[in-house]
Amino acid sequence: MQDFLETVEHRVLVCDGAMGTMLYAKGVFINKSFDALNITQPDLVGRVHQEYVWAGADIIETNTFGANRIKLGSFGLADKLYAINEQGASAGAIGPLGIRIEPWGKTGIDDAREFFREQAQALVDGGVQLLVLETFRDLNEIGAAIEAVRSVCDLPIVAQMSTEEDGSTLDGTPPERFAPDLERRGATLVGVNCAVGPAPMLDTIERIAEVTRAKLSAQPNAGKPRDVEGRNIYLCSPDYMASYARRFVQHRVRIVGGCCGTTPEHIRQIKIAVRGMAPALSGVEGPAVVLSGTLSGSKISTPAILAPPIARQEKSRLAHALARRTFVTAVELVPPRGYRADAVIERARQLKIRGVDVINIPDSLRAGARVSALSLAVLIEQQAGVETLLHYSCRDRNLLGIQSDLLGAHAMGLRNLLLITGDPVRIGDYPDATSVFDVDSIGLTNVVARLNRGCDIGGQAIGAPTAFHIGVALNPTTTDLDQELRRFEYKVEAGAEFVVTRPIFDLRAFELLRKRIQSARLPVIGGVVPLESARHAEFMANEVPGIRVPDELLARMRRAEDAESAAREGVAIAREIAMELQGSVQGLQIATASGDTDAALAILDGLH
Repeated sequence: MQDFLETVEHRVLVCDGAMGTMLYAKGVFINKSFDALNITQPDLVGRVHQEYVWAGADIIETNTFGANRIKLGSFGLADKLYAINEQGASAGAIGPLGIRIEPWGKTGIDDAREFFREQAQALVDGGVQLLVLETFRDLNEIGAAIEAVRSVCDLPIVAQMSTEEDGSTLDGTPPERFAPDLERRGATLVGVNCAVGPAPMLDTIERIAEVTRAKLSAQPNAGKPRDVEGRNIYLCSPDYMASYARRFVQHRVRIVGGCCGTTPEHIRQIKIAVRGMAPALSGVEGPAVVLSGTLSGSKISTPAILAPPIARQEKSRLAHALARRTFVTAVELVPPRGYRADAVIERARQLKIRGVDVINIPDSLRAGARVSALSLAVLIEQQAGVETLLHYSCRDRNLLGIQSDLLGAHAMGLRNLLLITGDPVRIGDYPDATSVFDVDSIGLTNVVARLNRGCDIGGQAIGAPTAFHIGVALNPTTTDLDQELRRFEYKVEAGAEFVVTRPIFDLRAFELLRKRIQSARLPVIGGVVPLESARHAEFMANEVPGIRVPDELLARMRRAEDAESAAREGVAIAREIAMELQGSVQGLQIATASGDTDAALAILDGLH
């Protein structure tokens, strides 16, 4: 390690360029594991490395960017992890896991650290002399990677984040935050790579140089890719890349190279450009003073948090009622087909007149083009004058889209949220539609709780904190109750403020669950669904995951003589369940399969 530190004190090192770009150009399709080529086509990988050596690269990164257990597992190659990494030579490349980790995803920091430790150990055993952590978007994840490497060895670490053109990471963390954090965690060099070309990366490097004393690294893409006859072509010339390499060196950059789109010719020109440049040419060696989120002497300023978090009971009428232990009622209204919502708004207005406290808006997976749940919730609150409980799922949005949606919802007056992971798109008119699932409901709860504290997911202040009333879902009859309760505990820790259950048919199962969650001291709103026919009852019992309908209820529905009597029996059963629940929950949420509000009101009639 000392030899490396002495080297970067006295001269600039040139790293190699893109491995994936070169392998693709040599006929390897992108649906293959590039990392597995280390053991299946080692001569091909070796030729790429040799071309970069001939171009003058001082550092050759191993072809192991995605050689961790998670990414290799997607190709059925997890058992080859050690062999693939051991083939590494000079500088061991480690990339992200390809999954979200806490607080945004279900994978714990400890698990992530173990995945990285496993890869780092294999690289060290293979003889690498330097570890390059690159293309990370999440500060927590790269932190886990640094800790994992340090648990294995004391080799130098180059820690690189990927940023947007504004300098913030792909998850929104500004360089003024991530650069000092990487230095504090133990990175030897701090830098940025991939995602952007040389010009925006220089802006980011200038900002990093002002807030950290660490030596820096910069490996930009060769500009933005252009689609030329179905192929991504990077258009920055080697001369252009080289001109920016000289500018990087003037800002304490000691490792310069390239990422996507760069070739041996780019590296050759970069080597010529920086050869002989003295590190003494670099700019100011110390960081500027950072005060209250504003960088002294910098053009970048972030807003301050303008107020403390809003007290729970002040967030909404529903929050106030639950805080005072007032019994509340909610009825579900499903977004309509098309864009005309007048009929649904009128039903919401009538439900308010009949004493319903909240309109529950599901994030529906039903067939056809429908008004979004968020839009319907806004229309109902504005035109019907009744509060809504908006189901908000992770299915269709990435993390940044979620954040924008939520801030927009808050700006339009929505306050009550039921945060759910959402079901995969498997039904409806568009079974081939894709899902996103960038985070799950635990990560989503963390996102909303952070907004309620006045910060975005990147840790930047947003000014005034939001005042979302955070609800989470709980299933009393799931097939794995222990797992359901573990996830519930994580949601409570993340910031959950009330609970809405899935439909309850088995009262004994609910009572067991209620006793196990009492310590969380969160208000519980019980879900009740009237069975509409014997066929509906059998469907709920056999085809809806996680729902248990006791045999005696199925028998009652089967004894009904006709459709009308079956519907009445279903309402009677639901009312009996509601009456049993009202002493142990703080509210009821009624949802009917057909949207029958009269049936919902009949269930609620006379309760509390």
